[in-house]
Amino acid sequence: METGTGRTKHRLIASDRVEGTPVRRSNGETIGTIERVMIDKLSGKVAYAVMGVGSLLGLSHKEFTLPWGVLHFDPDLDAYRLDLTDDQLREAPREGGERTDPSFEREWEEHVHRYYNATPYWGVSDPMSEGR
Repeated sequence: METGTGRTKHRLIASDRVEGTPVRRSNGETIGTIERVMIDKLSGKVAYAVMGVGSLLGLSHKEFTLPWGVLHFDPDLDAYRLDLTDDQLREAPREGGERTDPSFEREWEEHVHRYYNATPYWGVSDPMSEGR
């Protein structure tokens, strides 16, 4: 299947191709890049993308944990789209400080999902999330 850019459009992508992909606003402005993805070991679902942001907004390099569902790949931007204002990004949960790695406790995960108004990846309809 071809896209308008002449590239082949695939529904699957290898994790090493996701890492380094830009994250942009709908207007094309770059927010950051995907540093890594976090996968739930039991269900196999991609749970999060960790987005690195450089000197944007006057911040030194910071990492933000984004529920995977809030990112949308936009072939026209050749990037993942995330429409957050500068203020929303400044206030967003991020790595560092009290969080030193993305192996979260459920309380932290719930906080991140509430912030982005995202449906949790471990939903009750997912029997794997219950360890069954």
